[in-house]
Amino acid sequence: MYLKYMMRIYMKEVNIMAKLDNVLAILWMLSSDKKVTAKQISDKLEMNIRTVYRYMDTLSKSGVPIISDTGHNGGYTLLNEFVEAPLFFNSEEQTALCHAADFAEEAGYYGGDFLNSAITKLKNYSNLEQAIEVEKHTSSLEVIKRNNKYPTDSRLEALECCVADRNSVIISYRKSGDDESIDRQVDPYRMIYWNNKYYLVAFCHLRDDVRTFRVDRIESLTVTEETFEQLDDFSIDSYFPGNLLPIMENEGSMANIVISGDKSTLDGICQHWFLGHYLKERTFNRAEFQLEEDIMHNYIPQILLPYGKGIQVLEPLSLKEEIINNLYNLIEFYQK
Repeated sequence: MYLKYMMRIYMKEVNIMAKLDNVLAILWMLSSDKKVTAKQISDKLEMNIRTVYRYMDTLSKSGVPIISDTGHNGGYTLLNEFVEAPLFFNSEEQTALCHAADFAEEAGYYGGDFLNSAITKLKNYSNLEQAIEVEKHTSSLEVIKRNNKYPTDSRLEALECCVADRNSVIISYRKSGDDESIDRQVDPYRMIYWNNKYYLVAFCHLRDDVRTFRVDRIESLTVTEETFEQLDDFSIDSYFPGNLLPIMENEGSMANIVISGDKSTLDGICQHWFLGHYLKERTFNRAEFQLEEDIMHNYIPQILLPYGKGIQVLEPLSLKEEIINNLYNLIEFYQK
């Protein structure tokens, strides 16, 4: 008896959702500037024409301003003020939403199934004129998607929920270069997608400070029942991405780097997510950076090597020698 009762409830809910979908579909069709006939609605939604009449009657009684014209050129339209309601999107807005969905999918957005479902409804419920216009524009821009799906979908969704619900979480985190992970409890403040990677900005109980964690280095996580209050003076704009950069502590060990090259190559270097923060001066074919010497020797050679002969380090001499040593080490490695 209980099973039959639950099945009746389930079927009732399914029936309600189907009716809501039909109502929304009819409203989308009526949002066109052109009149829509009952037969066109019947053919589009694959329903009996009498059912269409019942839906139109129900919509009218519920307050939807449907204008019905009889005769040879008759059909249904909506009052203009209702067409402009926020429920409806014009073709430009629909195109923007479709493009946004493509970019989100390429970025490994964890809500992809729900997003695709929404876009499918958007396309299905568009009137013919909008559908043609949207298809024309969406097909003109292709977002090349990576073959490998982002491997942390479930973690992204879980962490986003923890940020929204203010739940503390225990993560098993392995830093770059470490062989083993360390468990630590963190209070997640924000999820960030930046430079093709996802980051968690959180208050770390172990370090008693706000830290940034790359999500792909979180090997496991456990959501706790503990809740937290975010620091009053926390600002994500002032915190990220500056906190990823090494801290310059000693003003006496600063170095100036001068690089020459063609304009397009220098543009790329000056816009580099790391090196761009240290840009001091830029001319047409020269760029000068100022940063700590230790940072220069530890990071800059690896950043500049991929640019090859497109640039030339003019100074300091120690950086030129560091780049030469890196090249010799690479040659020796491949000659073994």
